Amino acid sequence: MNRKKRLRCAAGFGSLILLLGLFLLLNMMIGSTHLAWHEIVQAFKAEGDILNRSILFAIRMPRLLAAALLGGALAVSGFLLQTFFANPIAGPFVLGISSSAKLVVAMTMIFCLGHRIPISSFVLIGAAFAGAMLCMGAILLASARLRSMSLLIVCGVMIGYICTAITDIMVTFADDSNIVNLHNWSLGSFSSMDMEDVATAALVILPALAIAFLLAKPMGAYQLGEAYARSMGVAIRRFRVELILVSSLLSAVVTSYAGPISFVGIAVPHLVKQLFGTAKPLIMVPACFLGGAVFCLGCDLIARTAFAPADISISTVTAVFGVPVVIAMLLKRGKSRE
Repeated sequence: MNRKKRLRCAAGFGSLILLLGLFLLLNMMIGSTHLAWHEIVQAFKAEGDILNRSILFAIRMPRLLAAALLGGALAVSGFLLQTFFANPIAGPFVLGISSSAKLVVAMTMIFCLGHRIPISSFVLIGAAFAGAMLCMGAILLASARLRSMSLLIVCGVMIGYICTAITDIMVTFADDSNIVNLHNWSLGSFSSMDMEDVATAALVILPALAIAFLLAKPMGAYQLGEAYARSMGVAIRRFRVELILVSSLLSAVVTSYAGPISFVGIAVPHLVKQLFGTAKPLIMVPACFLGGAVFCLGCDLIARTAFAPADISISTVTAVFGVPVVIAMLLKRGKSRE
């Protein structure tokens, strides 16, 4: 990279890291009980009021860490899918992957809760991954017959609607004791996370992110076309399988813990590309993770404080901020083709 590009890259990462630190601090401070910065410092030193420490470490820290970790994972998943389909509006939510994962997780939860079977985090992740792979398989089968990417996107949207409808029916007829938890989860929320959940999610997400980063070089070649990638020694079939598995796994982890979260996987990669002025995977993978973390931390802060003490679903807030980005992107693409 030349000097100008290096400076832009450094400025982009610096801006994202500063925003990440700012939103982490704001999420620790702001809530039904306001915590001043010196009270937070005291809590980390195991000093000060016991109630403040309990609020910070039992309630706010798990939620903000979950928002950062899962938001980053969802943004990277969106970027991988956009690279795979060579389409900027491909994402876990739009393609129905999140909705399909949500359906299988809901079925698993209803069955296990109805029969009083303990549910581990890995069981839910496995169920979400199975749902994501079922949807991805259907989309790949459709892609063999539909050459138009727009029709393929529509097919994914229809799959998402069907899965959402079935999930809503299942939630409606679930046992009364299970409806509240299922309903809150199905709308999208980080509120049910604890530190054990965060640690388990990190055990899956961090290795998946490392694999995504290792795939950056073949992804860069793949962006220039299959013929070029083959000439560079990329095993296309194996590369596609790896890309599908990693993107589906990242999306599945997010859905299993927080439910479906809309438009993060589309809007964040687009914003990051605009910020850095490049689509190079070596830059985009870590930048999308930071961007997704910042985006979801900001949206979650709004979700829990805008109408406090009531929480609104995280998916509602991400849609409010993500949809305008997607519309602007589509308008820009349409204008460039004229």
